[in-house]
Parts: sequence; C-alpha cells; structure tokens
Amino acid sequence: MRKKIGMILGIIMLAIAVLTGCGGSQGTSSSSASSGAAKSSATATAGKDVTIKMLNVGQGDSILIQTAEQTVLIDTSDVDERDKFKRELDKAGVKKIDKVILTHPHADHIGGMDVLLKDYQVGTVYDNGMPSTSKLYIGYMKQLKAKGIKHQALKAGDVLDFGSGVSFKVFYPTKELVEKGTQKGYKHDPNNESVVGKLTYGDFSMLFTGDAEQPVEEQLLKADAKDLRSTILKSPHHGSSTGSSVAYLKAVW
Repeated sequence: MRKKIGMILGIIMLAIAVLTGCGGSQGTSSSSASSGAAKSSATATAGKDVTIKMLNVGQGDSILIQTAEQTVLIDTSDVDERDKFKRELDKAGVKKIDKVILTHPHADHIGGMDVLLKDYQVGTVYDNGMPSTSKLYIGYMKQLKAKGIKHQALKAGDVLDFGSGVSFKVFYPTKELVEKGTQKGYKHDPNNESVVGKLTYGDFSMLFTGDAEQPVEEQLLKADAKDLRSTILKSPHHGSSTGSSVAYLKAVW
C-alpha cells in the first residue's frame, strides 16, 4: 500500500513540476506550481487570475481556489485541525468565501464548517445532495438555514462559474444516484458519493475527486473518459489503495 501511495504522490509531484516549467499567454495557460514542505501549503498558479492552494491542514482535505473575482473552498479539513485551517485561511488573506464545495459528509472533509460559518462571510454551500446522520452535517445544515445561506446539491452535468474565466464541471454523483440517495432505506457509501469535478482555465485543468474509489472511477471512465484528462489530479481518497486505478490514471494523463 505504501508503495502505491508513494507512486501516486510521485506522479502528482511530477505533474506539478511539469506545470512549474510551463509558460506563455493566457491562451496557453501560463502556469506554475510549487510543493511546500511539511510546514507550508502546496500552491499551483494556473495563470495571473487563478491560484490554487492545497492547504496544510493535516489529515484531511481543504483546497483554496482564488480568482480575481471569487474565493472558493473545496472541503474544510478535519474537526481537530480547525485552528490550523483558520491559520491557513488567514494567511491567504481570506475574508469572504463565495462558494464552499463539500465533496461528502465525512469529518475530515466537513470538519471546518463551524469555523467558516462563525468567522467568515459565506456565499453558497454546495454538496452532493445526500442526506446524512452525521452530527457535523446536521449541524452545518441547521446553521445554513439559520443564517439564510444558500445551499445547493451538485450532480453530473452542473457547471459552476468561479469568475475570471474559471469553470468547474461536475462529473459525479449522477442524477440517478442522487435520486436513490434521497430514498428512505438507501444504504449510503459516502466515499463513493463524493463530488467529482474538473476546474478549467484556458489550457489548465485540475481534477478534484474527494474520496471517490475505484467503483466511481470505472463509471467515470465509461461516461467521461475523454473529459477526465487534466493537468493536475487531486489524488482520490488521500492516495489510498482504494482509488487511482491504472486505467483511471492513464485517462487523466
């Protein structure tokens, strides 16, 4: 397992290294990225109008996307990393988050929502539309209602505008899965209900995968194999052996 994780991380770092060496006009997506050490966040600058930061929030996911017009967060780290999460946001100069995308309701992805809703101005919160018995999920849904914050479920085919020519196309979950997931008695598999989508800016793209595992990858290969090709891949499920099949990696690169 460690060998596979190392291979996946190596491929990701290779992609970042290649991106760092790219240059040109917006048409060719002048791009650079750097990998931070243990005490800093990794940053990819897709162009003068777009910066993507993989926040250093320990065991959990949180990716900050800043365009000239909007600030977007994909996931919000884990519960016990809230202080670190807030420090990362403050270091990036964040005051308002226009869009928050929560890929699925596991604690290491939605654990920082209390921080956001308490200390920052939040525009719209997006998730996979699946009900959950998680106390964290129930808690932030109550806060959204109390604060009058917009909430929207994402499904395959949806496209979000991040401003400055940056778009985010949703590949998963499918409409059919969302409909099944809202039915009483449905047995949920949160990882494999993760929001999967691709950010595109000119010739630059980044595929966000949440904790989707190989069953989801197989569905995406059948439905959107050509669309999966991306400059950078956010490794599925933290680089574990449950994701990143060889066929999937070949499709992405």
